[in-house]
Amino acid sequence: MWILHVDMDAFVASVELRRHPELVGQPIAVGGRGDPQQARMVVMSASYEARALGIHAGLPLRRAVRKVPELVVVPVDQAEYLAASAEILQALREFPMPIEPWGLEEFFLSTDRADPEDLALELQASVLADTRLVCTVGIGENKLQAKMATRHAKPARIFKITRENWPLLMDHRPAGDLWGIGERTAEKLAELGIGTIAELGAADEAMMAKRFGPTIGPRLARMGRGEGDTEIVTEPQQAKSRSHAVTYPEDLTERAEIAARVEGLARDLATSVIADGRQVVRVAVTVRNAGFFTKTLPLKLPEVSTDPELVASHALLVLEKFPLDRPVRLLGVRVDLA
Repeated sequence: MWILHVDMDAFVASVELRRHPELVGQPIAVGGRGDPQQARMVVMSASYEARALGIHAGLPLRRAVRKVPELVVVPVDQAEYLAASAEILQALREFPMPIEPWGLEEFFLSTDRADPEDLALELQASVLADTRLVCTVGIGENKLQAKMATRHAKPARIFKITRENWPLLMDHRPAGDLWGIGERTAEKLAELGIGTIAELGAADEAMMAKRFGPTIGPRLARMGRGEGDTEIVTEPQQAKSRSHAVTYPEDLTERAEIAARVEGLARDLATSVIADGRQVVRVAVTVRNAGFFTKTLPLKLPEVSTDPELVASHALLVLEKFPLDRPVRLLGVRVDLA
């Protein structure tokens, strides 16, 4: 069995170029309401022309247009991206194989076909014909290999990674380059003297279990050897949490106003998830100050709840743990669900 990872190239920017063909070939960035002077807006996606000039996701729009004065800024249209994602999924469903959507722009598929490269070419052609959007396809014996193969193939190509070529392609790379290993985990690995993927694959699983837990630790070591999950989940999974965050155009400085904002965010979020038939077990509050220092603190509810007021009141209890000694630029609330 082979796993294929279909990843759309510069998805959001490409969707905008599809409906604005006059912009093709120009450096474009998608962000905010399309106004580069709007405070605290960042680049959501950039065309490859813009990326070649140093524009990337997360870059403040104001800084982006200073860096590239000819940059064309296009407003975010989430509904358009959702519709485009549905088009892509429909194109892929023309092929009789299990499909697992992974966000709006990535899809895992599995096949028993002997020649997965030919299938990948067919997938690329079908998506392009049906949606006028370009994708990259990574091929592997599991999801990890396929995902890493896609990174090698970007943009618009096909690449295959297997247990045979994994050491040559991956062993020398930093462990943090692996899909699923974040910055904090990479730092913890470095504390153990594990810097490369080869060193991760050679790590003693008992030691890893002691440091990271009996499930995560050995799994990390296996990831270093290119081992991974092969299951394609075709049924939608219920979210384990839901969150909402707001970046304010002007910093908040008064504790009473900050508390009111957190209370409102928590109440609205809880009301929404409870209306969907879910129960809340924990609430967490995120505060980002003017210096971009961000911290999140959680609090478990005394019981599983369907009461938005209880969730809101506990969000305020969490907020009391923050000193709030600097102006606040972002507030967020997350609820963990039963």
